[in-house]
Amino acid sequence: MHGIFSAMNETLVRLRKELHQHPELSGEERATAIRIVEFVKDYQPTNIIENIGGAGVAVIYEFGNDGPTVAIRCELDALPIVEENTFSHQSKNKGVSHKCGHDGHMTIVAGLAMWLAEAKLKKGSVILLFQPAEETGKGAAKMLADAKFIDLAPDYVFALHNLPGQKLHSILVKPGYFTATVQSLCIHLKGKKAHASEPENGMNPTLATAELIQLLSSFANTDFKSDDYALLTPICLHIGEKTYGISPEHAELHYTIRTWSGQLMRELEDKIKNVVGIVSKKYQLSYDIDWFEFFPASENNVFCTELVEKVAAQKGIELNKEPTPLRFGEDFGWFSQNYKSAIFGLGAGEQHPSLHHANYDFPHEIIDTGIAMFKGLLEEILGK
Repeated sequence: MHGIFSAMNETLVRLRKELHQHPELSGEERATAIRIVEFVKDYQPTNIIENIGGAGVAVIYEFGNDGPTVAIRCELDALPIVEENTFSHQSKNKGVSHKCGHDGHMTIVAGLAMWLAEAKLKKGSVILLFQPAEETGKGAAKMLADAKFIDLAPDYVFALHNLPGQKLHSILVKPGYFTATVQSLCIHLKGKKAHASEPENGMNPTLATAELIQLLSSFANTDFKSDDYALLTPICLHIGEKTYGISPEHAELHYTIRTWSGQLMRELEDKIKNVVGIVSKKYQLSYDIDWFEFFPASENNVFCTELVEKVAAQKGIELNKEPTPLRFGEDFGWFSQNYKSAIFGLGAGEQHPSLHHANYDFPHEIIDTGIAMFKGLLEEILGK
């Protein structure tokens, strides 16, 4: 099975390496989008729509006026990570690299264009969707709000994510929640500056910060098998400056928090707001909380998940049913709130470097597997 796209493979590996060499951060993916458009236009799409929700691109193939529209979505953006790999296709943009495998996801979806140019599907249409700004949680929401995307009106949306730690080529599925609800926040505390020899004349936020760290940790339930799972990860802490004559007035606490459901997330946010208010009042501090980078849980439609399972069986690909959601955030959740959809995992190798690690690189071997899965889904819905 894994060799059926071997004729395409050399072209697609070349594309993947080119995308890897020229990564762009979330919201800055214009050159990446142009590379994708230049690649797919050689494969006779019915239409190409650019600048959707930023740098987003929709590549459309129509096979009949009747029948459903199926969107296959991938991501354009890279991460602010210095690449440790020294291979010939290493990143040329210092401090930016494709450490989540979005270069590979794009290659799989662009590879579908090579097949769709010759495909004989019975009905409907296909949208190859290249989404910006997944890593910040902003891209999907912006695409969904763009009239150019709303007019496309897909009936189904599918996506995949490569998963290091899972057997190479294997498919990971789960109905319901597939990824966590994720929210990042920054707690700002402000007191009053004073001489370090007379801290009583100021309001130093350090003790309040220490108390908040303890209280926030008490809200955690790190058992990810529990429905009440709640993870609060401290990301960054800043108090004062390296000026030893000054008792500081400012403190910042940065956290990322995770739950399975949106309801639990709202309850956790309320707990945080309440305790920050109580502690700030106790220490006579003013405070503010910034909330950002929100990822709603990706909630897989049952029919769409069963279709993924069916296609994996047809292709002879090993299938693993995951009992609990994955703990990372994925802004595919915005699509799952609005359309019948499913996102599934594609094994990147049990010993492969983890996502977001500086030495990660997308494995070329699984390009064919991803294309085969999407091809099967399209044939099931639109007919051969």
